[in-house]
Amino acid sequence: MKTIEAPTAQALEGNRWPMLEETPTGPVARGAAAAAATLFGAATRRLGISVSEDGSPADIVLHRPEEFYARLGRHGLIGFGEAYLTGAWDAPALGETLTVLCRDVTGLLPGWAQRASAVYERRRGAKDLNTPENAREHIGHHYDLSNDFFALFLDPTMSYSSALFSSLPSTEDLATAQHRKIDRILDEAGVGEGTRVLEIGTGWGELALRAAARGAQVTSVTLSVEQAALARQRIAAAGLGDRVDVELRDYRAVVGTYDAVVSVEMIEAVGERFWPAYFAKIDEVLAPGGTAVIQAITMPHDRMLATRNTETWITKYIFPGGLLPSTEAITEVTEAHTGLRVRSRLSFGPHYAETLRRWDQALGDRADEVRELGFDETFLRMWHFYLEYSRAGFAAGYIDVQQLTFTRDEAPTGGGTGQGPGFVGH
Repeated sequence: MKTIEAPTAQALEGNRWPMLEETPTGPVARGAAAAAATLFGAATRRLGISVSEDGSPADIVLHRPEEFYARLGRHGLIGFGEAYLTGAWDAPALGETLTVLCRDVTGLLPGWAQRASAVYERRRGAKDLNTPENAREHIGHHYDLSNDFFALFLDPTMSYSSALFSSLPSTEDLATAQHRKIDRILDEAGVGEGTRVLEIGTGWGELALRAAARGAQVTSVTLSVEQAALARQRIAAAGLGDRVDVELRDYRAVVGTYDAVVSVEMIEAVGERFWPAYFAKIDEVLAPGGTAVIQAITMPHDRMLATRNTETWITKYIFPGGLLPSTEAITEVTEAHTGLRVRSRLSFGPHYAETLRRWDQALGDRADEVRELGFDETFLRMWHFYLEYSRAGFAAGYIDVQQLTFTRDEAPTGGGTGQGPGFVGH
């Protein structure tokens, strides 16, 4: 990605970035900054990450060390990301450096420092819950930014989830790899002529288009106004409007009976409290003998339990109300609240790392066009950090993406395509 200049002080003033607090000051802040500098130095030395404070080349270049350590000391990993937004530090190979950190994320701090982090960690509150009232606002925060913005870095299919490449490393066209991902979901769900399909989370409509092209009748629900508008346009342009209904509707309000239910990277926006309702709705509307296929970004169960009630940089700036499930949590919820059982699972985290790398490169190449849409340097740095931070998580194996196929206990086992193990929203 091309270098994104640090935002000016004027750009950070006022209410343009109200979540980005001023640099902490005062005796307590100085003490926390000193402790953060000691811990950061120890961690980077142990991991072999070079750090520069004088402008010389290094893995991490601190332009304003005092601000960096003050933010790190006050807000931990959130402060680390915020210091990048303000330009207090840079990394010539941001994704690679973050990957090294992600590989050791549970060991970055000694035990006493992890316990002390409770001082600055913000607990999630009522506004973070994805109630029907909050969910539309949370979805709009991210997905209603601008269809034109997303079109700058996504491939022509407008797929905002992990592609599935034939192999890695790959020079394969991204659109081809996205279609492979979608087609595998449709194959697993048994979608064909006359299949009644429910899609939870429309995205920009590519899965619905491919299902309809197979002869299926598709109902697709979303809370994103922008996505729904463009999805409907694309479906009409393809001449498939009689086979696809795109509804602005919460998944909890869905009615009907469907032979297949599919949902691509939507569960991350559901929230732990509502996972039972999400899977219970799928169970409720799935016809006897039907199949559900969920593509989900997952994280280790112990880390999910440790972070589920605290704010993170991602939930503060990118996906409010979001939480990645673990495969254990999905199994526990479905077994306790539904008749759904996992029949097959495909893991392909490294493919998401490659997908994100391509998105970040494309966004950097078209940074001037992002600015023309009215977005500023802080926004560009935020998205660069978000995409590379996410890529690092998949590259390090800290997070994964999976396609999970569900049938009910009474349904015959052994369905699906028979593809073996291999391999991020909509």
